[in-house]
Order: sequence, then C-alpha cells, then structure tokens
Amino acid sequence: MKIYDENKKLKKMFCNQCGRQLRTENGMLLEAAYEGRQNFGYFSHKDGVTHSFDLCEACYDKLIGTFVIPVTEKEEFEWQAE
Repeated sequence: MKIYDENKKLKKMFCNQCGRQLRTENGMLLEAAYEGRQNFGYFSHKDGVTHSFDLCEACYDKLIGTFVIPVTEKEEFEWQAE
C-alpha cells in the first residue's frame, strides 16, 4: 500500500501481506517490491472494480512458492523504465 504526500510524491509504502513498512527515501522505494494491479471486467464477480496491492520481496517469494506451475524467469542485464 502506497501513501503519497500532497505533491503526489511517495511518502510511505507498506506490504499488504505482512504490514511491514518498506524503505523509502525522497519519494523513492529503496528495496524490491511487487506491485500488483488488476482491473476486473466482464465475466468476473468484480466487474468494474480495480484491485491494487504491494508485496515485499519476502512475501512475494512466499506467494510464488505456492504455485503449482512456477513463474517464468528471465535474467535481465539492462533495466528500462516503464
């Protein structure tokens, strides 16, 4: 969960699973986190609803550890801003 200041600058960020506050400084996240967002549409019981959440790296690892089909991994050597 992200909390922004009045200038829409990231002020605080918490893991939605464990509640731990993630490290931030000057509006920047200083550790790895998973940012999930899903817009539900037709054929869903949540039609028209958007869910968003943030997970610390430890909670993300626990989540993907429960998958029957493992995540696909690809090593990246250069990162590009989205």
